[in-house]
Amino acid sequence: MRDKIIQQVVEKFQKRSDVGYKKYGITLHDDVNHVDVWLTHLQEELMDAVNYIEKLKTCLTEDFQEQLLKQYNEEKN
Repeated sequence: MRDKIIQQVVEKFQKRSDVGYKKYGITLHDDVNHVDVWLTHLQEELMDAVNYIEKLKTCLTEDFQEQLLKQYNEEKN
């Protein structure tokens, strides 16, 4: 195995494909939806991704603020 990280990603793609097949009963290759349907799917996935990014940014900001407050309180005492 050349790269463990790449192998992990490949395994995740395969598992994701299995989930999709189990849910929809068709492979991506065999699904013949119209281009507009694929664009809508892509748009929805990207919108979800933006929401996840916003959530993570909020978490990181809150964590950073907590660390700063903790550090300030420790230095104050």
